[in-house]
Amino acid sequence: MEATGTDEVDKLKTKFVSAWNNMKYSWVLKTKTYFSRNSPVLLLGKCYHFKYEDENEMLSARSGCTIEDHVIAGNVEEFRKDFISRIWLTYREEFPQIEGSALTTDCGWGCTLRTGQMLLAQGLILHFLGRAWTWPGALNIENSDSESWTSHTVKKFTASFEASLSGERELKTPTISLKETMRKYSDYHETRNEIYHRKIVSWFGDSPLAFFGLHQLIEYGKKSGKKAGDWYGPAVVAHILRKAVEEAKHPDLQGITIYVAQDCTVYNSDVIDTQSASRTSEGAEDKAVIILVPVRLGGERTNPDYLEFVKGILSLEYCVGIIGGKPKQSYYFAGFQDDSLIYMDPHYCQPFVDVSVKDFPLETFHCPSPKKMSFRKMDPSCTIGFYCRNVQDFERTSEEITKMLRISAKEKYPLFTFVNGHSRDYDFTSTTTNEDLFSEDEKKRLKRFSTEEFVLL
Repeated sequence: MEATGTDEVDKLKTKFVSAWNNMKYSWVLKTKTYFSRNSPVLLLGKCYHFKYEDENEMLSARSGCTIEDHVIAGNVEEFRKDFISRIWLTYREEFPQIEGSALTTDCGWGCTLRTGQMLLAQGLILHFLGRAWTWPGALNIENSDSESWTSHTVKKFTASFEASLSGERELKTPTISLKETMRKYSDYHETRNEIYHRKIVSWFGDSPLAFFGLHQLIEYGKKSGKKAGDWYGPAVVAHILRKAVEEAKHPDLQGITIYVAQDCTVYNSDVIDTQSASRTSEGAEDKAVIILVPVRLGGERTNPDYLEFVKGILSLEYCVGIIGGKPKQSYYFAGFQDDSLIYMDPHYCQPFVDVSVKDFPLETFHCPSPKKMSFRKMDPSCTIGFYCRNVQDFERTSEEITKMLRISAKEKYPLFTFVNGHSRDYDFTSTTTNEDLFSEDEKKRLKRFSTEEFVLL
């Protein structure tokens, strides 16, 4: 009886934290983000310029962008559509209870897991849909600059405890159903894309059955000593994502894998072996790979010398973003303008969505408005991600990024390196068994990372 009372108190505390969190972050969502018309905007390899000019020489001189290197668009709406099409994973509440705890929300502690989910989601979009894909319904998403976000949050704050006591939950009526989408986009290609779009989102649902949902990620995190309610750093999340993809049994996911760099080193032969592992006969296709590189961009504070390298990375179409943030908050970085990073914020707590329903609403999985943050405020701990479709892609990627690393390093050591050979050639134990998520060496490294990374509130 006492345990039940404690659970009820915990649930009420959780309700209050969620409501307060939304009061706080609704104002952040409501705040307008200003973009300059005089500087290009880079979003995961696509370059947008908001001036209606054809002076390509001026654009090239200011940004390093050329028509050959990037897709250039001069329309603000095209940028908005591209940004909104990225999958947004945020805190959720009232989802099925996490095993081994009384928690039904990740509000206040799950933000790095959410930013990791966003990075993986972008990798899956590249894999199944390609970088040129945008969601046809993107511009129908309500702009966060309107009053509705804040008014809705105030209503939720006052009604939250009443709902918890009555056992009722506010249900959001879907405004863009699968049937409507199918009618509007009858073309086979559009239909196929929308099916994969929904499928990818469903893999991140907040249920124990979702391959990359919070429940599964927490389960894999237990192998590294983490539990629900703990905070997770970018390096730990990288390894959890690797395990989640490795264990996913869906047929569509057998053609993709994740490689995590060791001590800021990517071993080329290990990556190629990973990509070639599925070959059973000559002519079989390589596996695609998402390469995750946990790094530190300085000591206690981010070194401004790394700014140009980070901007260069986010200018690549095969970049899937950066798991990072600033002290006390984790963000998913997807682009930049000048010296400010463009990000998606996972801290807004939204109601649970049952993704097992055929036409579940998609609106809350797409961010209506981009946010910007000065590079100087970025926490040095982060994880960078790249997508390579096959071995040839990886070889080109490693060559291109190596050149960027040499330029950015100047007289210092590069941020990370690509080296020929296997990790075993350098006396490292790179493989982990299915029974253990991390090797002993990895556990020591991750413990060191954990003491250095930001605390999530």
